[in-house]
Amino acid sequence: MLLGKLLGAADILCPKEYENIEVDNIVTDSRKATIGSVFVCLKGRSDDGHAHIDEAIKAGASVIVAERMRDECVGGAAIIYCDNTRHAISRLYNYRFGEPTKKMKMVGVTGTNGKTSVTEMLRWIFFKSGYKAGSIGTLGSFLGNERLSTHVSGMTTPEPEELYRTLSLMAEEGAEIVFMEVSSHSLVEGRVDAIEFDTAVFTNLTRDHLDFHKDIEEYFLAKLELFKKSRRGVVNVGAEFGKRVVSEAFCPIFTCSDGVEGDFLAENIKMNGSESAEYDMVCSIDGCERSRVFIPMAGKFAIINSLEALAVAKLFEVDTHKAILALSEFQGVSGRMERVVTDTDSDLDVFIDYAHTPDALEGTLRSAREFRRDGQKITLLFGCGGDRDRGKRKEMGRIASSLADLVIVTSDNPRSEDKMQIISDILKGIDKEKPYTVIADRETAIKTAIEFAREGEMVILAGKGHEKYEINSEGKHSFDEYIIALASMKRRYEKHKKG
Repeated sequence: MLLGKLLGAADILCPKEYENIEVDNIVTDSRKATIGSVFVCLKGRSDDGHAHIDEAIKAGASVIVAERMRDECVGGAAIIYCDNTRHAISRLYNYRFGEPTKKMKMVGVTGTNGKTSVTEMLRWIFFKSGYKAGSIGTLGSFLGNERLSTHVSGMTTPEPEELYRTLSLMAEEGAEIVFMEVSSHSLVEGRVDAIEFDTAVFTNLTRDHLDFHKDIEEYFLAKLELFKKSRRGVVNVGAEFGKRVVSEAFCPIFTCSDGVEGDFLAENIKMNGSESAEYDMVCSIDGCERSRVFIPMAGKFAIINSLEALAVAKLFEVDTHKAILALSEFQGVSGRMERVVTDTDSDLDVFIDYAHTPDALEGTLRSAREFRRDGQKITLLFGCGGDRDRGKRKEMGRIASSLADLVIVTSDNPRSEDKMQIISDILKGIDKEKPYTVIADRETAIKTAIEFAREGEMVILAGKGHEKYEINSEGKHSFDEYIIALASMKRRYEKHKKG
């Protein structure tokens, strides 16, 4: 591809003498540079690409795109100035991969909690309604019911090279619409700058990522950026900050609520234990339409997530009956109040949930209290991640004590921190007058929680959800909570069977 056209796609001025340079690759890691590469200098939190220009040139890079020019010789490579390489890189990769976002409808879902659930519900609804639909998010990338191999990082919103390569593959496979989780990090760092979204969805906003954003206001403003890039929006106005999104958005907004106001309302809600829920969806955007919705999930969060998914489907003119039927067959999302199912009898209800913020933990526990059986006790096992917002640890301890009958405090991806220090921070919020214990090793904690639980209890393993790994100071290690929990349930059964 010609350098002039590539840079033009990112609104970077290319000197005439460089316009016809042939380039064949874009890299942001100097170690991946080859002959004919464009090396784009990105400044990160711990490293700066500008410090690696010489390495990229030695590896063969023929073009350097940088925010800071330098006087000394650059070894024959063309050096191009760009005032913000972070915001340019997405447009460069979008062009490099054939501008796939122009070939599909794009729907972005943002918020602190619920992004994955809404995104996966939408892919399922549209897939079952006859669309070639894809999704990109925390669980990976999917087209229809097939997982794509291009999404390998595990990031909610992948870095630009991975993101636009994935979108290109979806476009080649005939995708008509893609639903993607859009994180605040990706909005700040410009990963989605090349995407014009048809619809933006706001689930909620509560304390999280304050190790990245300086305060909750900055976090909110980052989320609001999605509505500058979208033709229209769907907003949960029952959530904190929801009404503010409506008043400050840059596009027409359709509102959802399980309260008394909204274009889409959930009324006459009925919880069917821990198995399912149902409600009337009342849509007022075309007269007044009322439809009964059944979802094979429990909890208030499942109600509002499904309502937002149905609202988006309605805006795309998906048949309401088909959308509701699809939701009734939805099998849930991995690690979101996911029941651990054993092939032996069990006297426990064991759930795995991704709740790792104060609001999510409170929502999970309140939902559990709503659908638990009369007299059923709740044991909560949880920890907090290392190298992340320390301020939420005490608050999560307080919430755990107030809503669970027994709290087991353990580790959860301590990263470079001492896990006992993290636990100590959590314990500052724990009510010492209520039952709690500390078991620092998470695997031991899970086994203890299940094998020694009282008959009939509900055990919630919170924090890791879909993750199949644990991160400590030595790196990332395999850790499948579901398998550990399942084995513990089987040991419990064998022990009780022997009497």
